Amino acid sequence: MIHDMMPGTEDQLQKEMTTAYVGIDPTADSLHIGHLVSVMILRHFQRCGHRPILLLGGATGMIGDPSGKSQERNLLDEATLRHNVGCIQKQLEKFLSFDNKEANSAILVNNYDWMRNFSFLDFIRDVGKHLTVNYMMAKDSVKKRINGDGDGMSFTEFSYQLVQGYDFFYLNQNYDCKLQMGGSDQWGNITTGTELIRRKAGGEAYALTCPLITKADGGKFGKTEKGNIWLDPEKTSPYAFYQFWLNCSDEDSKRYIRIFTLFSKEEIEAMEKEHDAAPHLRILQKALAKELTTCVHSQEDYEAVVSASEILFGKGTAESFSSLSESMFLAIFEGVPQTEISAEMIKNGVPIVDFVTDYTAIFPSKGEARRMLKDNGISINKSKINDTFMVDDHSLINGKYILVQKGKKNYYIVKTV
Repeated sequence: MIHDMMPGTEDQLQKEMTTAYVGIDPTADSLHIGHLVSVMILRHFQRCGHRPILLLGGATGMIGDPSGKSQERNLLDEATLRHNVGCIQKQLEKFLSFDNKEANSAILVNNYDWMRNFSFLDFIRDVGKHLTVNYMMAKDSVKKRINGDGDGMSFTEFSYQLVQGYDFFYLNQNYDCKLQMGGSDQWGNITTGTELIRRKAGGEAYALTCPLITKADGGKFGKTEKGNIWLDPEKTSPYAFYQFWLNCSDEDSKRYIRIFTLFSKEEIEAMEKEHDAAPHLRILQKALAKELTTCVHSQEDYEAVVSASEILFGKGTAESFSSLSESMFLAIFEGVPQTEISAEMIKNGVPIVDFVTDYTAIFPSKGEARRMLKDNGISINKSKINDTFMVDDHSLINGKYILVQKGKKNYYIVKTV
């Protein structure tokens, strides 16, 4: 998990309980799994007896970090940022202990609290004078943008490293924070902070970065066709979250299980051995998916998604469907074509052939529907049926849905209204 660290960092960590921070800009009201790398570093850090600070950048979120970006970010208003900070804090509590009774209890801070009353003149006098433009221009994140990557760079973004550098200085002075950690693209911003602490206060400060996580095929980690994999169940359902980890490649799973879980070296090596002997059992992927789904969501959500997966891949019955919540049912069949009919229409029972043709147009003709019924090719709620089947109130899942399966892979959801 370590990409680079400043000389002396390891000595500092072995010497005493050290306070370190990671910054996250609250540009949304949820973290996504890309944030989990730095959160997991803080988690390991706290387990080893050190004190973690998670800085949510209410102020820096208003500017936008140029690192790794070719376009300037949209600026958020204060009310939105406050809302985002509150939502993110609840997610962080699943990974870090904020118990004040512990000496190394995690601390959550928002840099807007100390930046909002800082006037521009005070800032350029008290912070800007300590770092030369030459020093700031030498940073890779700045050089790339100035040399034509994107639309150039505004003064707002250019000043970002000064604001982040001041955050480190503020935490150093007020919380005795001696270490900043983050992704490898943050090295320039972090070292600006160490330089500011050295020049302004003569203090010692260190930097440690973790690698940016990529997929073995070169694709962007944590991105799917539908976008980011979020920790918020409203943005990414527990089922979709679980499936993301379950569908990782063998190569990716071997790296991810080291980064995103707390399994010991021995446990991981034993699992790898087992996995390599029978890759089709997906032992690593299942361990990874279980650990993260349980941590981010809950044990109950994990059990529900495993049950849902079994339902989808062959072991489901109408009874097992009825145990699913409506949100879980819809998550499993996300993207499946839906059609609506009136609940009154099936109240007295409808012959299956009429239901899949006249009522829902799942089949273009009754002849085709009868042929497929004869070949045992139609299921209602995962149960095979014949041409005598009647669709009625008893066919409803959660009192409103009917799942029609045509052949092996074609699903349709009929919703009664």
